Amino acid sequence: MGAQEQDGSCERLVSFDDVAVDFSQEEWQQLNSAQRRLYQDVMLEIYSHLLAVASLLTCGICQAYGQIFISPDSLTGVERYRTILTLENVPEDVLEYSWYRDMDNSTENMIFSYKPPNTRHPGPLYTGRENVTRAGSLVIRRSALNDTGYYTVEVDTGNGTQRATGWLEILKLESNPGISANASANASVLVEGMDSVVAKCLTNSSNIKWYVNSVPTSGNNRMTISLDGKTLVIHRISRYDHNLQCAIEDFPEILQRSEEIPLSVAYGPDYVSLWTQSDVFDGVLTAVIGSSVKLECTCFSRPEPKYHWIHNGSLLSVSEENMTLPSLSWEQMGSYRCIVENPETQLTFYREVTIQPPRPPPPAVHREFYISGSLVIFLIVLASLGSAYFCGILVYILIIFYSTRRNRA
Repeated sequence: MGAQEQDGSCERLVSFDDVAVDFSQEEWQQLNSAQRRLYQDVMLEIYSHLLAVASLLTCGICQAYGQIFISPDSLTGVERYRTILTLENVPEDVLEYSWYRDMDNSTENMIFSYKPPNTRHPGPLYTGRENVTRAGSLVIRRSALNDTGYYTVEVDTGNGTQRATGWLEILKLESNPGISANASANASVLVEGMDSVVAKCLTNSSNIKWYVNSVPTSGNNRMTISLDGKTLVIHRISRYDHNLQCAIEDFPEILQRSEEIPLSVAYGPDYVSLWTQSDVFDGVLTAVIGSSVKLECTCFSRPEPKYHWIHNGSLLSVSEENMTLPSLSWEQMGSYRCIVENPETQLTFYREVTIQPPRPPPPAVHREFYISGSLVIFLIVLASLGSAYFCGILVYILIIFYSTRRNRA
């Protein structure tokens, strides 16, 4: 391949028509709504990529020749949001920045003029929403649809004047997404660990985010999101799931949120306990006749549970969590059971305690030392015989001792 052919191949431009896919009217009618949305999303993405490449090439060329340029040269803004036309490759010690509408830098088209450091002059097309930064960029607050068009900047460097032109298109935001679910605060109450929630984000956007308790979620072992992102399923709903919300982000850093769907989750009763003002040992409360006894039944439950009290197998008329016996009688002794019932979860638990009087102390036993008369006589005789026997042995020893001494003498 020759040098001329190589140059020709390198200089060949790529247009949108080279990468776009066109459908005939008949082919387009055969596509369903999901396929049409996919086609539109792909074409928009390709177009944005081409714009990005073109902007990079323009920036590279301008930087190579030391020219100012607006980055990007084709900018998309959003209605009611701030838009910035950024000026790049600006030389030092600029004397004045002047911004104009359209491609003509005539006086009647001037928007704003800024002479560093503090001199600012609004032009005929100034609407009160424009401003120029110290770096020469144009800021448009609360962008409007009629802000769409060409913008030209003129920079006076003292040694000459440079100009750059860019295109700005202001788009209108679509309405915020809607949201629906099979459960909400106005619908039937969900039961923790049993029910599931299926929520749908009502939008045509493909960039959908989900929020549970105002925290973004991408799915976990309890939550799954459909491939198109429009459906969120919460399996085994929890008491800590308070609200749902979806949002779309068709433009960077612009999040459009749906309304929040509050969730009403029933749970419990959990941690049922039966308390008294005295110590309870192994479910037994010791109380004296005439004393005041208060029984308190507590638990964690939503909605508020129903309480039932049973005394020695008989249902009492008390339906509150606390029961007080102001003056304990013998008839009120016995077993008390607190039954806690949640009508939504259909769970019932109970705790019980037995009230009994204190046990009387055992009677004191005074034991006296007593020996019978026969035993006394026996002991006396035994002592006398023992003494006589001991004396006999002692006399015998003395006789033997003295006899031995006499024989030796």
